Amino acid sequence: MQTRTLGKNGPLVSAIGLGCMGMSEFYGSRDDAESIATLHHALDRGMNLLDTADVYGPHTNEELVGKAIKGRREQVFLATKFGIVRDPANPAMRGVNGRPEYVRASCEASLKRLGVDHIDLYYQHRVDPNVPIEETVGAMAELVTAGKVRYLGLSEASAQSIERASKVHKITALQSELSLWTRDPEENGSLAMCRKLGIALVAYSPLGRGFLTGAITKPEDFDEDDFRRTNPRFQGENFARNLQLVKQVEALAAEKGCTPAQLALAWVVAQGQDIVPIPGTRRSARLDENIGALDVRLSEEELASIDRIFPPDAIAGARYAPAGMAAIGR
Repeated sequence: MQTRTLGKNGPLVSAIGLGCMGMSEFYGSRDDAESIATLHHALDRGMNLLDTADVYGPHTNEELVGKAIKGRREQVFLATKFGIVRDPANPAMRGVNGRPEYVRASCEASLKRLGVDHIDLYYQHRVDPNVPIEETVGAMAELVTAGKVRYLGLSEASAQSIERASKVHKITALQSELSLWTRDPEENGSLAMCRKLGIALVAYSPLGRGFLTGAITKPEDFDEDDFRRTNPRFQGENFARNLQLVKQVEALAAEKGCTPAQLALAWVVAQGQDIVPIPGTRRSARLDENIGALDVRLSEEELASIDRIFPPDAIAGARYAPAGMAAIGR
């Protein structure tokens, strides 16, 4: 397995990690046995960066990951997140909590669900606009001092928040969506700030929530409870326009002799040694396909061709519904 350094002087992790969210929620039916087999296969292949969060399920994804890594903790660089709060009475509703007491309580709960004595990388999932980020990160830093957390991260934070947080404690990674159809970190200054401060970017949804694989051809491909049915990019005319872009990626992949997913992942990998994509999958065969993207080398000419097809403004539709977008870039 190829490796990359997570941030300046940071830990070595696999050059591609595994996003575990979809194993428990949001992308249709779940199969815990298959997911655990895939998690074990990931570790067998040398993929050590596993990414989860307390909000996934909620809670059940951490429990699943904890069950899978039992007895194999030393093989895992374990990342989880806190900060998004769901209403038990209405799970679709979201809130954000960055209060210090909530940080501490969330960490204890995640440690218990994961069955571990420390978390390798602990992210604030979304910045709380009502709590100074210095207070939140200060509480996170206390967890490092206590030995419960090794490294700190932020998710979907603005460049300004990243800079402020870094003055309180070293930030190792920023998790943000980055793919051929989401170029926000390049445009909003967060990637530039990360590079200024020596922070890695962990790219979630690098396959455009599965759209860039070419496997999705119509909205009916989604299960009834799949959140993509309510995502603007997968609706109506947006879906049709975005599908035409994917067809061009499929053509490029055919010329390259790789799958569309591998081409899309190879593009993310090529954006810099400080970027680590974490595509999600529940299937071992897809995991092997994703790892194969590390062997796809894109020339400058090929990268330029891809950028011509997928300029930053090419995609139709926002990447979340309005409520979700409101929590981005704080």
